Amino acid sequence: MKLRYGFGNGIQEVEVPEKNLIGELHANPVPAGLGEEEEIARALREPVGSPRLREIVHPGETVAIITSDVTRPMPTAKVMPQLLDELYAGGVRPEDITLVFALGSHRKQTEEEHRKLAGERAFREIRCIDSDPDDCVSFGVTSYGTPVDITRTVAEADRRICLGNIEYHYFAGYSGGAKAIMPGCSTRAAIQANHSRMVLPQCCAGSLENNPLRKDIEEAGGMVGIDFILNVVLSEHKEILKAVAGDVTLAHREGCAFLDQLYRISLPEAADIVLVSQGGAPKDLNLYQTQKALDNAKHAVKDGGIIILIGSCREGLGEKTFEEWMTTAPTAHSLIERIGREFKLGGHKAAAIAMVLERAEVDLVSELDADFVRSLFLIPQPSAQAALDHAFAKLGPDARVLSMPYGGSTLPHVE
Repeated sequence: MKLRYGFGNGIQEVEVPEKNLIGELHANPVPAGLGEEEEIARALREPVGSPRLREIVHPGETVAIITSDVTRPMPTAKVMPQLLDELYAGGVRPEDITLVFALGSHRKQTEEEHRKLAGERAFREIRCIDSDPDDCVSFGVTSYGTPVDITRTVAEADRRICLGNIEYHYFAGYSGGAKAIMPGCSTRAAIQANHSRMVLPQCCAGSLENNPLRKDIEEAGGMVGIDFILNVVLSEHKEILKAVAGDVTLAHREGCAFLDQLYRISLPEAADIVLVSQGGAPKDLNLYQTQKALDNAKHAVKDGGIIILIGSCREGLGEKTFEEWMTTAPTAHSLIERIGREFKLGGHKAAAIAMVLERAEVDLVSELDADFVRSLFLIPQPSAQAALDHAFAKLGPDARVLSMPYGGSTLPHVE
């Protein structure tokens, strides 16, 4: 059977015997729903596990709305008009509302970025600021040992509302929910303490209830107090498919369940060989972006199996810290040890690749120089077909194969 994978602006083709093929993963069909504005209105009108927001707030109270910065696809500008109307219906004045962009450890944003993220109306009517890790209020320490130091504007508000988009997160399980508060509005020390747990096996995409990193986030959120959330699930084209509002945990879980209906695919067995791609340009421009497909593929491969990662990576590694970690590490395992000592954005993706290498061989089909690929602890292959031939030669002619042509968008789950 001939399979095709996006590779930059071109295609890689592979011939797989049908007797070896477990299947090919694609996202489930998107159910027909309301338009974006109607779906936001429905969620605010029908909150999960909570009264309506207009019934929670009171005149004279200060409100902090926490949302994502420019590095995340949360469409804040689309939800703010109706969210503001709901707050005004509860008697809250515009001058008592602050929109806080949760920077985590990211850079400060420009006024123009604030305007674009917030949308013209919100930018005009309320105060818009970045979170500030240097001006925080302490709420103590979680049972996991993470300091809960939160940006003062958020900490001292009478009411806190968290916005976010829900997608798979490869160590927090899912994005959204309390993650806006911690690590979003916290400090580098908190991020280091929380994110250093990413090396634990339970800290992976699609894992919630048994994920200590996610539980730490939600314990911190409970210590601060979150009055209401409004989260969305987006299509691959960044359109709102589903909105959930209400209780920080119950509404978040409903959004996660909807995401699973679309992108979590059950498998009857794990594969010996996984062929995986991001789907071509622009998602495979560099290894930093292509890593997302690799991280999803790890859930489908047997221990000792082979993942064939197909991505052009024509622009190289793609991020300075990631490149420094990958090119200076003496061994792959040293990257896992390093992330436990010092969590650093960019470095965390290098550690994530190393964690996959603890379980499986990773062959890379790319435009990168073969010797350079070897220096990254990966095995270079000139084509997807050559990589598959190598895998069969190593694992035997009866090896079972799984195809993931859009690996960044599908999360396999072996029953």
